[in-house]
Amino acid sequence: MTYKWRSRPDIGQLEQEIDALKTVVIRLRRELQNKQGANGRLKLLVRQLTQTIDDLVGKLEQSQAQIRRLDAENDHLAALFRQS
Repeated sequence: MTYKWRSRPDIGQLEQEIDALKTVVIRLRRELQNKQGANGRLKLLVRQLTQTIDDLVGKLEQSQAQIRRLDAENDHLAALFRQS
């Protein structure tokens, strides 16, 4: 007894759809990888910018403290000058 495989007519269409979906999956994986890489780079940039901002805020606070000290010294010297 010989068995002949009879394919259904819609099998070819299904195989084409499967191939098309595989292509879509591959493309979407590539897009996801690209976006994840870009996301990683953006996170690194945000960390670097945050560190730079923190450094600049620290310098600004130091400058403000120095200005306050100089203002106090100036007021003291002006008071001494007025007394003499």
